[in-house]
Amino acid sequence: MYNRSFVPALGDHRLSPLYDTTMSLLTCERTWQRAFVKQIDPLPRDVILDVGCGTGTLAILLKQACPAASIYGSDPDPDILTRAENKARDKDLLIHFSKGYAQETASVASAIRPNKIVTSLVLHQVPLSSKRSTLLSAYAALRAGGELHIADYGQQYSPLMRMAHRHVQAIDGFESPQPSADGMLPELLLETGFIAVQEHTVIPTPTGSISLYSAMRP
Repeated sequence: MYNRSFVPALGDHRLSPLYDTTMSLLTCERTWQRAFVKQIDPLPRDVILDVGCGTGTLAILLKQACPAASIYGSDPDPDILTRAENKARDKDLLIHFSKGYAQETASVASAIRPNKIVTSLVLHQVPLSSKRSTLLSAYAALRAGGELHIADYGQQYSPLMRMAHRHVQAIDGFESPQPSADGMLPELLLETGFIAVQEHTVIPTPTGSISLYSAMRP
Protein backbone atom coordinates (compact mmCIF):
# COMPACT_ATOMS: atom_id res chain seq x y z
CA MET A 1 0.00 0.00 0.00
CA TYR A 2 1.41 3.38 -0.96
CA ASN A 3 1.73 6.34 1.38
CA ARG A 4 -1.37 8.51 0.92
CA SER A 5 0.34 11.66 2.18
CA PHE A 6 1.28 14.30 -0.39
CA VAL A 7 3.74 17.14 -0.66
CA PRO A 8 1.73 20.39 -0.43
CA ALA A 9 2.37 23.23 -2.85
CA LEU A 10 5.84 24.67 -2.22
CA GLY A 11 6.20 22.21 0.66
CA ASP A 12 3.85 24.08 3.03
CA HIS A 13 0.09 24.72 2.87
CA ARG A 14 0.66 28.28 4.10
CA LEU A 15 2.55 29.04 0.89
CA SER A 16 -0.23 27.90 -1.46
CA PRO A 17 -1.36 31.49 -2.26
CA LEU A 18 2.15 32.15 -3.63
CA TYR A 19 2.23 29.00 -5.77
CA ASP A 20 1.41 30.45 -9.19
CA THR A 21 3.78 33.40 -8.88
CA THR A 22 6.60 31.24 -7.54
CA MET A 23 6.24 28.58 -10.24
CA SER A 24 6.21 31.22 -12.94
CA LEU A 25 9.43 32.79 -11.71
CA LEU A 26 11.42 29.70 -10.69
CA THR A 27 10.51 27.20 -13.43
CA CYS A 28 10.25 29.40 -16.56
CA GLU A 29 6.70 28.10 -16.56
CA ARG A 30 5.50 29.94 -19.64
CA THR A 31 8.36 28.54 -21.73
CA TRP A 32 7.98 24.86 -20.86
CA GLN A 33 4.18 24.93 -20.75
CA ARG A 34 4.00 26.44 -24.23
CA ALA A 35 6.24 23.66 -25.54
CA PHE A 36 4.31 21.05 -23.53
CA VAL A 37 0.90 22.06 -24.89
CA LYS A 38 2.30 21.90 -28.42
CA GLN A 39 3.65 18.41 -27.71
CA ILE A 40 0.35 17.20 -26.23
CA ASP A 41 -1.50 18.63 -29.26
CA PRO A 42 -5.06 18.60 -27.86
CA LEU A 43 -7.66 17.63 -30.48
CA PRO A 44 -11.47 17.92 -30.48
CA ARG A 45 -12.13 14.26 -29.64
CA ASP A 46 -9.44 14.01 -26.96
CA VAL A 47 -10.23 13.11 -23.38
CA ILE A 48 -7.26 14.45 -21.41
CA LEU A 49 -6.57 13.92 -17.71
CA ASP A 50 -4.06 16.19 -15.99
CA VAL A 51 -2.70 14.20 -13.02
CA GLY A 52 -1.49 16.38 -10.17
CA CYS A 53 -3.08 19.38 -11.87
CA GLY A 54 -2.22 21.85 -9.12
CA THR A 55 -3.94 25.19 -9.60
CA GLY A 56 -5.09 24.19 -13.08
CA THR A 57 -2.76 26.32 -15.19
CA LEU A 58 -1.93 23.55 -17.67
CA ALA A 59 -5.50 22.27 -17.83
CA ILE A 60 -6.66 25.79 -18.67
CA LEU A 61 -4.05 26.15 -21.41
CA LEU A 62 -5.13 22.83 -22.93
CA LYS A 63 -8.78 23.86 -22.92
CA GLN A 64 -7.93 27.21 -24.48
CA ALA A 65 -5.84 25.49 -27.16
CA CYS A 66 -8.74 23.19 -28.07
CA PRO A 67 -12.11 24.17 -26.56
CA ALA A 68 -13.78 21.01 -27.94
CA ALA A 69 -11.43 18.68 -26.05
CA SER A 70 -12.66 17.21 -22.75
CA ILE A 71 -10.23 18.25 -20.01
CA TYR A 72 -10.09 16.75 -16.53
CA GLY A 73 -7.77 17.46 -13.62
CA SER A 74 -7.01 15.56 -10.42
CA ASP A 75 -4.97 16.52 -7.36
CA PRO A 76 -4.87 15.34 -3.74
CA ASP A 77 -4.77 18.87 -2.28
CA PRO A 78 -8.30 20.26 -1.75
CA ASP A 79 -7.09 23.84 -1.28
CA ILE A 80 -5.19 23.77 -4.56
CA LEU A 81 -8.21 22.21 -6.33
CA THR A 82 -10.41 25.06 -5.13
CA ARG A 83 -7.96 27.50 -6.65
CA ALA A 84 -8.02 25.55 -9.92
CA GLU A 85 -11.81 25.54 -10.04
CA ASN A 86 -11.95 29.29 -9.40
CA LYS A 87 -9.38 30.03 -12.12
CA ALA A 88 -11.28 27.97 -14.69
CA ARG A 89 -14.58 29.55 -13.67
CA ASP A 90 -13.12 33.05 -13.98
CA LYS A 91 -12.12 32.23 -17.56
CA ASP A 92 -15.54 30.70 -18.28
CA LEU A 93 -13.99 27.32 -19.07
CA LEU A 94 -15.58 23.93 -18.39
CA ILE A 95 -12.88 21.76 -16.82
CA HIS A 96 -13.72 18.86 -14.53
CA PHE A 97 -11.60 18.77 -11.36
CA SER A 98 -11.62 16.03 -8.74
CA LYS A 99 -9.61 14.94 -5.73
CA GLY A 100 -7.27 12.03 -6.37
CA TYR A 101 -3.77 10.76 -5.78
CA ALA A 102 -1.45 10.12 -8.71
CA GLN A 103 -1.21 6.46 -7.70
CA GLU A 104 -5.03 6.26 -8.00
CA THR A 105 -5.14 7.47 -11.60
CA ALA A 106 -6.72 4.26 -12.89
CA SER A 107 -9.57 4.62 -10.40
CA VAL A 108 -9.98 8.36 -10.97
CA ALA A 109 -10.08 7.83 -14.74
CA SER A 110 -12.26 4.72 -14.83
CA ALA A 111 -15.38 6.63 -15.88
CA ILE A 112 -13.73 8.78 -18.55
CA ARG A 113 -11.12 6.44 -20.17
CA PRO A 114 -8.69 9.15 -21.32
CA ASN A 115 -6.71 8.79 -24.50
CA LYS A 116 -4.13 11.24 -23.16
CA ILE A 117 -2.77 11.59 -19.64
CA VAL A 118 -0.50 14.49 -18.78
CA THR A 119 1.40 15.29 -15.63
CA SER A 120 3.84 18.03 -14.75
CA LEU A 121 6.23 18.57 -11.86
CA VAL A 122 4.73 15.67 -9.90
CA LEU A 123 6.89 12.57 -10.28
CA HIS A 124 10.09 14.09 -8.94
CA GLN A 125 8.37 14.74 -5.60
CA VAL A 126 7.47 11.14 -4.76
CA PRO A 127 9.62 8.15 -3.70
CA LEU A 128 10.79 5.67 -6.31
CA SER A 129 8.11 3.13 -5.36
CA SER A 130 5.43 5.79 -5.86
CA LYS A 131 6.93 6.79 -9.19
CA ARG A 132 6.46 3.18 -10.34
CA SER A 133 2.91 2.89 -8.98
CA THR A 134 1.94 6.20 -10.56
CA LEU A 135 3.19 5.11 -13.97
CA LEU A 136 1.51 1.70 -13.63
CA SER A 137 -1.77 3.38 -12.73
CA ALA A 138 -1.49 5.76 -15.69
CA TYR A 139 -0.82 2.79 -17.97
CA ALA A 140 -3.94 1.03 -16.67
CA ALA A 141 -6.02 4.19 -17.08
CA LEU A 142 -5.13 4.85 -20.72
CA ARG A 143 -6.95 3.42 -23.69
CA ALA A 144 -4.92 1.21 -26.01
CA GLY A 145 -2.82 3.50 -28.15
CA GLY A 146 -3.16 6.26 -25.58
CA GLU A 147 -0.41 8.74 -24.81
CA LEU A 148 1.32 9.75 -21.60
CA HIS A 149 3.01 13.15 -21.55
CA ILE A 150 5.31 14.20 -18.72
CA ALA A 151 6.97 17.52 -17.96
CA ASP A 152 9.26 17.24 -14.98
CA TYR A 153 12.74 17.62 -13.63
CA GLY A 154 14.60 14.91 -15.51
CA GLN A 155 18.25 14.17 -15.90
CA GLN A 156 20.37 17.16 -14.93
CA TYR A 157 22.94 17.06 -17.69
CA SER A 158 25.28 19.84 -16.61
CA PRO A 159 26.99 20.81 -13.31
CA LEU A 160 25.12 24.13 -13.43
CA MET A 161 21.72 22.43 -13.70
CA ARG A 162 22.63 19.92 -10.96
CA MET A 163 23.54 22.82 -8.69
CA ALA A 164 20.32 24.69 -9.53
CA HIS A 165 18.28 21.54 -8.88
CA ARG A 166 19.40 21.53 -5.25
CA HIS A 167 16.82 24.25 -4.61
CA VAL A 168 14.09 21.75 -5.52
CA GLN A 169 15.64 19.08 -3.34
CA ALA A 170 15.76 21.51 -0.45
CA ILE A 171 11.95 21.75 -0.66
CA ASP A 172 10.98 18.20 -1.70
CA GLY A 173 13.78 16.31 0.05
CA PHE A 174 16.94 14.91 -1.49
CA GLU A 175 15.96 11.25 -1.84
CA SER A 176 12.78 11.41 -3.94
CA PRO A 177 14.00 13.73 -6.76
CA GLN A 178 17.34 11.97 -7.18
CA PRO A 179 16.24 9.07 -9.44
CA SER A 180 14.70 11.56 -11.87
CA ALA A 181 17.81 13.75 -11.75
CA ASP A 182 19.89 10.65 -12.52
CA GLY A 183 17.85 10.02 -15.67
CA MET A 184 15.78 7.04 -14.53
CA LEU A 185 12.38 8.16 -15.82
CA PRO A 186 12.63 6.73 -19.38
CA GLU A 187 13.77 3.41 -17.91
CA LEU A 188 10.82 3.39 -15.50
CA LEU A 189 8.41 4.08 -18.37
CA LEU A 190 9.75 1.10 -20.30
CA GLU A 191 9.63 -1.11 -17.19
CA THR A 192 5.94 -0.34 -16.71
CA GLY A 193 5.07 -1.35 -20.29
CA PHE A 194 5.09 1.91 -22.21
CA ILE A 195 6.57 2.03 -25.70
CA ALA A 196 7.82 4.83 -27.97
CA VAL A 197 9.42 6.57 -24.98
CA GLN A 198 10.99 9.88 -25.98
CA GLU A 199 12.63 12.84 -24.29
CA HIS A 200 11.64 15.65 -26.63
CA THR A 201 13.35 18.68 -25.17
CA VAL A 202 15.26 19.88 -22.13
CA ILE A 203 14.56 23.38 -20.83
CA PRO A 204 16.99 25.03 -18.39
CA THR A 205 15.37 26.86 -15.46
CA PRO A 206 16.64 28.54 -12.28
CA THR A 207 15.73 25.35 -10.39
CA GLY A 208 17.22 22.79 -12.77
CA SER A 209 16.32 21.52 -16.22
CA ILE A 210 12.79 20.39 -17.03
CA SER A 211 12.45 17.59 -19.58
CA LEU A 212 9.41 16.91 -21.75
CA TYR A 213 8.70 13.20 -22.29
CA SER A 214 6.10 11.18 -24.14
CA ALA A 215 5.23 7.50 -24.17
CA MET A 216 2.47 5.29 -25.54
CA ARG A 217 0.40 2.43 -24.23
CA PRO A 218 0.49 -0.34 -26.89
